[in-house]
Amino acid sequence: MKSFLVHTLGCKVNSYESEAVKLLMLASGYFYDESKPDIIIVNTCSVTGMSAKKSRQSIRHFQTLHPGIVTVVMGCYAQLEAPLIAELTGAHIIVGTNNRAAIPALIEKYYETDENQVAIAEDKRTWKYETLSVTSYSDRTRAYVKIQDGCDNFCSYCLIPYARGKMRSRPKDDIFREIAALLDHGFHELVLTGIHTAGYGRDFSDYSFDDLIEEILKMFPTLFRLRISSIEASEITPRFLTLLKNEPRLARHLHVPLQSGSDFVLKAMNRHYDVASFVNKIKAIREAVSDIALTTDIIVGFPGETDGEFDNTYRVAEELGFSKIHVFPFSKRTGTRAANLKEEVSSQTIKDRVNRLLRLSEQLENAYATRFAGQPIEVVLEQYDETFKAYEGHSSHYLKAFVQGSELRKGMVVRCFYDVSGKPVQAFETIIR
Repeated sequence: MKSFLVHTLGCKVNSYESEAVKLLMLASGYFYDESKPDIIIVNTCSVTGMSAKKSRQSIRHFQTLHPGIVTVVMGCYAQLEAPLIAELTGAHIIVGTNNRAAIPALIEKYYETDENQVAIAEDKRTWKYETLSVTSYSDRTRAYVKIQDGCDNFCSYCLIPYARGKMRSRPKDDIFREIAALLDHGFHELVLTGIHTAGYGRDFSDYSFDDLIEEILKMFPTLFRLRISSIEASEITPRFLTLLKNEPRLARHLHVPLQSGSDFVLKAMNRHYDVASFVNKIKAIREAVSDIALTTDIIVGFPGETDGEFDNTYRVAEELGFSKIHVFPFSKRTGTRAANLKEEVSSQTIKDRVNRLLRLSEQLENAYATRFAGQPIEVVLEQYDETFKAYEGHSSHYLKAFVQGSELRKGMVVRCFYDVSGKPVQAFETIIR
């Protein structure tokens, strides 16, 4: 028997796929060992230049820490740069963003032949959805359910469509089977995720993302909470807003990427909306659920972004009152259209703008949390915090809370009063044991 370890970089989709590969390895007779693994599986990311660098560093780290280890590399960076990875790291098996289900067989073939294995599927625009499944998570109480893969948006700064291929949706019956298994394993909160999550169903003739949400809620009445990892403003339909308004099990939190508050920059980014339409969608969401938490992504320092255009972004973010802003400095990625754009913004200007937005984010986050001070919230307990000697969890609005009690355990759902200071609370009511 050989031991293995999985190391994950990047997004929630990568986390899901790593867990799926881990289960495949266990089913194939390998055992998980973080201290002395025979095999390291590194799930890489390439969303930014720094992500690619960290991926290489992670591969080398494990090779140095465990001399002679068999190295398996998967994920977006592997898909885009397999020859470079092989040259720089000497990885033994490279599979990219497809053929993940074949990893156990490829490892066996490597051991049998002592020959490196590369299984990179090249024609990404013809890929079918690769079936991977997760029925349980060993270290989490919030389970991700991957519902689609790929992206057709081709934002000018992004390599993901080239790494992940065309948008393709997972068959709904496969999703339902996975949800049933996760509920049987005691998970109370599920997160629907994908590369372009709410694009689910665009490749179907008669079934949409809204259909999927509604059917999940009907089919699984014992599901405590359903969360959506991310949704584009253009995909927020009147039907979705009705579901959000009328179904309390849908988490009161949406992540809606803005990226810029300048129409000029949005057009250069190849984002398919303008500022006015985005603002109107946010207003429509708040009309449906007035206290909803809305988080967003903003890219700072895109080529050609002037002081005035950044000021517009700042103003829009402030007026919309996001509960948190994820701020990303523009990262030039070779192979994207944005990499060829002139009028680069200086690194110091980008740093200053990033800091301004981060300060705004902190102010908005504190203001939003204060609205719930002393209010009852329902928290899914996720992990034990040794510092506070309490369990940490999140509410439907994604407010973090710490709860103390000798009878508590990971996975329980409790109702308590929200302490905006972040101090552990001791008074609670158990909702689900």
